[in-house]
Amino acid sequence: MRINTNVSSLTAQEAAQNTSKTLTNSLEKLSTGFRINKASDDASGLAIADKLRTQATSINQGIANGNSAVALLQIADKSMGEQSSILDTIKSKLIQANTDTTSSAGRESIRKDINKLLTQLDNIATQTNYNGTSLLQKSSSSTSASAGLKFQVGEKSSDTITNTGIQSNTSGLGLTSLKGLAASGLTQTIAGDQQSKIDEAITTLNGYRGDIGSTQNQVESAVRNLMTQATNVKAAESIIRDVDYAAESANFNKQNIISQAGSYAISQANAVQQNVLRLLQ
Repeated sequence: MRINTNVSSLTAQEAAQNTSKTLTNSLEKLSTGFRINKASDDASGLAIADKLRTQATSINQGIANGNSAVALLQIADKSMGEQSSILDTIKSKLIQANTDTTSSAGRESIRKDINKLLTQLDNIATQTNYNGTSLLQKSSSSTSASAGLKFQVGEKSSDTITNTGIQSNTSGLGLTSLKGLAASGLTQTIAGDQQSKIDEAITTLNGYRGDIGSTQNQVESAVRNLMTQATNVKAAESIIRDVDYAAESANFNKQNIISQAGSYAISQANAVQQNVLRLLQ
């Protein structure tokens, strides 16, 4: 019998250390909720899970972009809805001016009303914006047509939705001549001729609103699809990254029992050495 090297004790200690490491790893998983906490847990699984997490983050930002786009489009549509009401009012006033029951003084009052209404129509075009981006014309200082808007609603740079440019002001709607009528310039004949201009303006404005509406429907459809994708991607990541508490709890209890048994084995291995003393008695 040898006492300088207690091989049994060393073997038991090695096994106990390995069990302790496994127990610590199991505790880490149970405390964090993740099966993969570091690359050594599952290198390939970590790479896949991180890629899925990046994809989910990108998709969620695409959803946020889409929701912002819907808000922007609704602002533009509501503003043009008010402009549509203005055009309806102007047409009714032109009809009122195009009748012999309206006096010259009455037509002058109508002209003033129409001029104020068209001024308000232009004010709406100037003021309507989203986060500083003009929506109904190029800018607050330029009445030319706005550039078509582009929204990235997806994880790739090519996942974009666009709409056409808008020029919803007196210039873009062809109402410059009506707004520029001089004092007492609204005659019965002009009132009749300008009604066709108003009809054309209403048609143009409805075209802008139609494009806004179809773009909004497209964005909302894309957002719904992205929400489904985000759910599926997060589920896929969870399968790879998240810990199965039932399985890991069972593994922890197993390792805990083995650890206690290991401690007992070490104590017994050390006790065996005491038998050598009997040989010396």
